[in-house]
Amino acid sequence: MNDLSKLEQEIFEKFSLIKTKENLESLKVETLGKKGSVSKLFQELATIDKEKKKEFASRLNILKAKILDELSKYTLKFEQYELQKKLESQTIDITLPVPKITQGKIHPVSQVIDELTCIFAELGFSVAEGPDVENEYNNFTALNTPPNHPARDMHDTFYLDEAKQLLLRTHTSPVQIRTMLNEKPPYKIIAPGRTYRCDSDQTHTPMFHQLEGLYVDKNVTMADLRGSLDYFLKKFFEVDKIKMRFRPSHFPFTEPSAEVDIGYEIKDGKITIGEGDKWLEILGCGMVHPNVLINAKVDPKKYQGYAFGVGIDRLAMLKYGINDLRSFFESDVRWLEHFGFNSNDVPTNYRGLAR
Repeated sequence: MNDLSKLEQEIFEKFSLIKTKENLESLKVETLGKKGSVSKLFQELATIDKEKKKEFASRLNILKAKILDELSKYTLKFEQYELQKKLESQTIDITLPVPKITQGKIHPVSQVIDELTCIFAELGFSVAEGPDVENEYNNFTALNTPPNHPARDMHDTFYLDEAKQLLLRTHTSPVQIRTMLNEKPPYKIIAPGRTYRCDSDQTHTPMFHQLEGLYVDKNVTMADLRGSLDYFLKKFFEVDKIKMRFRPSHFPFTEPSAEVDIGYEIKDGKITIGEGDKWLEILGCGMVHPNVLINAKVDPKKYQGYAFGVGIDRLAMLKYGINDLRSFFESDVRWLEHFGFNSNDVPTNYRGLAR
């Protein structure tokens, strides 16, 4: 009996020295294996007197249960340790700084649209929109474009049906018609948006962006048009003075019509807008043709107004030094990284439009 107590003490002393799973497995074999110390005692039960056999067998079973319980505790301990070690090696520390990645930028076209909206809002213009897919009436007929006008030709216009009743709008002027048909005068709107024409080179693309302006009210004159354009151009190019001239031109939807040129000069290989002895065509404009007002159910004897159209992409090229219009639509992230704007560069007149 005393030998059994001594064996138990020795075994549990060995438990306290265990450092690895291998140590634990060795102790298990040493005690409960076929030739283990406790297993041998079970084999010797047959040689013990019947009077002592019952008590010895009971103590031996208790010892075995203690050993198994201790083995189970150590096994669980090692499993938890290995699991924790594995989790630590696979854990992502979300407090660490993220790797540097390319940040999104605002496209120059989007930025210029915001700038134009900001400027014309100061003059009381609201923003109007219309569909890219237009009908022939709104795009041509209502705008006083004759049936044989070159602009209607297939090589200029993307028609969507054989009857030439649906097309991709060639300008944002149809928004004028939609606005006048759906609302009552006066009208004071700008209509920025995508337009489509069959053309592609360094300064033309099949899809481009245009801003249309319309102001219809009583007693509107060319002087009002000139004043609005003078304000717009000075604000957009952020100059104190703008040299501007009107050249007589022709558009079906305005009468009289004019092309607007602004002065510029070349400094250090760059275009400087505002003053100079060179002229740059910037937009087309004029007084709304009476036929357009009649087609939009507006009385031309009571109301008159002006309209103008300007290329948004071209404005962006002039202001931000972009040489090729096609690069606007190539989805080159490197180009956008260079010419794009941060999301916080919201244009306002009081703190400046540009970055």
